[in-house]
Amino acid sequence: MRELRRWSLGVALTLLGGSSALAQVEIPVDNTGFGTTSGEFLLLGAGARSAALGGSYAAIATDASALYWNPAGVALNRRPTVEVAYLDYIEDTRYVWVGGVLPIGGGEWAVGVNLGSFGFDDQPIFTAADQENEAGRTYDVSETFAGLTIARQFSDRFSAGITGKLVSDVLGEVDGTAVAFDFGTNFHSELGGRPIRASFVIQHLGSRLEHSGAGTEVAIIPSDPRVPDRRVDPTPTRLRAKGWPLPVTFRVGVAYDVVSEATNRLTFLSEFTQPNNADATFNVAGEWGFDRIGGSGFGAALRASYSYQPDEEAIECTGDGAAQVCDFGTSFESSVNSDRGLDGLAFGGGLKWDFPSWSVRVDYALRHMGILETVNYFSIGLDIGAL
Repeated sequence: MRELRRWSLGVALTLLGGSSALAQVEIPVDNTGFGTTSGEFLLLGAGARSAALGGSYAAIATDASALYWNPAGVALNRRPTVEVAYLDYIEDTRYVWVGGVLPIGGGEWAVGVNLGSFGFDDQPIFTAADQENEAGRTYDVSETFAGLTIARQFSDRFSAGITGKLVSDVLGEVDGTAVAFDFGTNFHSELGGRPIRASFVIQHLGSRLEHSGAGTEVAIIPSDPRVPDRRVDPTPTRLRAKGWPLPVTFRVGVAYDVVSEATNRLTFLSEFTQPNNADATFNVAGEWGFDRIGGSGFGAALRASYSYQPDEEAIECTGDGAAQVCDFGTSFESSVNSDRGLDGLAFGGGLKWDFPSWSVRVDYALRHMGILETVNYFSIGLDIGAL
């Protein structure tokens, strides 16, 4: 019994000491993994309509672009549909996305496939030994994902979907692959007699990208400091690259039709987005759509949005107020400050033509990228079959 009491006392003292130690541990305020992910092209989106809405799109995504934004919206398609989108991105880079959806099981289920590709060609290679690229060497970048989606409408108010995708990342002479999944839900009901929709989405949850290839193969010459003039043959060696996680993104969105009429609709949207590699962002957007203008099958829409991105503060110059100083000079500082104020703004519109057995949509978006200026997004969609 005495030994038991001693043992109990020892355990109690250990726990108290551990509690004191834990109380002194400082929990990090921000554990965001800035610059720690790969496959950033996965964040480029799909479709000009969503681009004009600043990404506040998951709650109303019911066309083919739902394959990217919210798999649950795929189940809300009433007709087979396909869409192609092109993004004229910064510095002569390009991004192409294409997707197709097929309703099955009387519309209760739907399946779809989508493909996204980002890249550029023939960029010069500069090295310490060849700073002017006199050898004329170039490299290409090709980043691609292909996804397969299945979705189900469980009731007249709730749907869910899942997408599995293969990611390929070719960077010059190295390449890597990864597997990822998207999960999405969509709740649609009415508030005040007008439609309201809410969504929750997790994107790009999967394995790590670990690159290999000819670019990791090097020849190492072993050296012995005791014998400086020793001559040996190079030893072929392959470097092992660290695997990097994908840019996992969590989205919570809501959309409400302030005006909901047969030929006139005004929708306000907002979305909170938390990626694992940057600060959280908040988007607000609006879309004003018109259908059957003048009794015809012609329709149009106007869109605008703003995305708040707090991580922009990382490019602040040193100093305060008017005394700010940038290493790049005053003119650069003025440009940064003025262009940054426009970052996050997006505008766009679309046209639609409905025919008895099919319809076509054309959309355009312009988004300001701060000091990276503006980018243009184009997309065209085709719905097959009568409404």
